[in-house]
Amino acid sequence: MGTYIPPGWPAGVHPPGSEEFESTAVGWLLDVVPPDYRLHGVLRRYPIALATMARHHSKACVEGAREGYRTARTELAGALPPHAVDTVLAAYRKEGARLAETARAVDLVERALRGEVFTPKMSLPPLAAESEDAGPMGAEPKAAERRPAGPRAAGARSARAKATEQEAAEQEAAEQEAAEQEAAERQPVRARAAAAETAGAETAGAKEAERRTAERGPGGAEVAEKKAERRAAERGPGGAKVAEKKAAAAKETTAKEAAVERGRAGGRRNSAGRESSDLART
Repeated sequence: MGTYIPPGWPAGVHPPGSEEFESTAVGWLLDVVPPDYRLHGVLRRYPIALATMARHHSKACVEGAREGYRTARTELAGALPPHAVDTVLAAYRKEGARLAETARAVDLVERALRGEVFTPKMSLPPLAAESEDAGPMGAEPKAAERRPAGPRAAGARSARAKATEQEAAEQEAAEQEAAEQEAAERQPVRARAAAAETAGAETAGAKEAERRTAERGPGGAEVAEKKAERRAAERGPGGAKVAEKKAAAAKETTAKEAAVERGRAGGRRNSAGRESSDLART
């Protein structure tokens, strides 16, 4: 029975466990890393160290391609015509897919160098579902690779969509609750303001009633007379004289009425005296 080769295994590397596996793996890994890495003999003597450095390098290349893809339109706008920017994005998609495949192959070679034995599985390999997200930008690299989404990827997208909807609903409920609390806090303030305004109006009305009662009670006439004199004085330069004339006329009328009343009282007394005299004579 031959050695099992997992999907994504690099074509130039012999199967794990074979005699030429380690030498072919070192040669292939040196092609993955920058050329100057060949100057370091320690990497040839220890293939696991070379595989580790190749893994970090390949992942950094994938992340750099993704970042460049995301910012290409913004960074190149105005410097390149639109059709050139589209061509650059197409290059990012193509190279992003290649870099992602290389990163997966490096991971497999490193695991084999560390002694891991690969066995066939009925389900998808762990890294197969992640192939959908290996491109520079995610969605558009998937379209470039033309690989159907597996059930795990579909389930993950559905879970993310549900989580996003739940977060939006929770945020909306929190905002509504905050608005209700704010409205509830404002109502007591308005009620206190209305109560204070009503109390002020009642106090003013009570003071006005007390003032009117004081004017109508003992001494109220004098208060009214003083107010009348003040108002007359405020109407013009001759207001005071007019008021004095009216007051003198009122006093004169009162004196005449008193004299008439005294005359009537004297007549009544004289009549009563004559009647008494007549009775005495009789």
